Amino acid sequence: MKFGKLAHIDQVDFTLPADAAGTSPLLARLPKTEDAPQLYIGCTGWNMKEWIGSVYPLKTKAKDFLHHYSRQFGTIELNTTHYRIPTIETVQKWRDTTPDNFRFCPKIPQTISHSRDLGLSKDYTLLFCENIAQLNKKMGCCFMQLPPYFGFDRLELLKTFLQKFPNHIPLSIELRHESWFDVPEKIEVLSAALEGLNISLVITDVAGRRDVLHQRLTTDTTLIRFVGNALHPTDYTRIDAWVDRLKNWFEQGLQRVFFFPHEPDNILAPQLAAYFIEKMNEHCQLNIHVPTLDGREIETMPGGQMRLF
Repeated sequence: MKFGKLAHIDQVDFTLPADAAGTSPLLARLPKTEDAPQLYIGCTGWNMKEWIGSVYPLKTKAKDFLHHYSRQFGTIELNTTHYRIPTIETVQKWRDTTPDNFRFCPKIPQTISHSRDLGLSKDYTLLFCENIAQLNKKMGCCFMQLPPYFGFDRLELLKTFLQKFPNHIPLSIELRHESWFDVPEKIEVLSAALEGLNISLVITDVAGRRDVLHQRLTTDTTLIRFVGNALHPTDYTRIDAWVDRLKNWFEQGLQRVFFFPHEPDNILAPQLAAYFIEKMNEHCQLNIHVPTLDGREIETMPGGQMRLF
């Protein structure tokens, strides 16, 4: 992910901000449940020949990448859907290739997210939702990445789109334009609307745009995109801070997290994901499968979905 990337990070303050003012009240309002929270950790694609011999066994064919990926990780940031609406047959193939506890997080197609009216004058949203619904219980959370030019002045358009979006498809919104974050009141206006619609906000942790690390929860689910810097030492200290924050949010009632480590060209993301899982296991008494990076065959999925406490 190039958004917010910097050539030099020596002067970046990577301190994880305090929660937004509305997060603690939101967590307090969530229905109490005996269900254990769920944490899903994954990368941003499976079509990685560079992982053969590490994440994937030696001699793995491209057609088998998803099979092996889904036995190492519990979720996927599905970027391919950003470029085209998948057919029903393709979605069914993804669904049937993966274990029962695997979850997909598809990106809303750019024909919707980057169109002048968010696709409201077309049938793209309905078609996408009809097809992607074939994931059935393997649906994690769709997310819509709004373009960098989509500012706060388009709030009413966004609200209209969200009100029309099928409510049986989980959705999270990623904001990029600076105007959403220049004063806290703006993000709170949107957050109030999202709470009413049960739609979450993507949280992005990236060096060059610390404002998008807004720490505002609006539902019992959040999707976090973490952008590392080629396993720089700060990648690990930042992950440590996220371990503490997630533990705190889970203890307050957050129910579901999708966490996606990004690294340059996606190549080193499994290493950072493995570190994160190890730390969550250690500090939250979890039993999460740590991805094996030595080319071993994983026949069954030993726990991509994490059970806490």
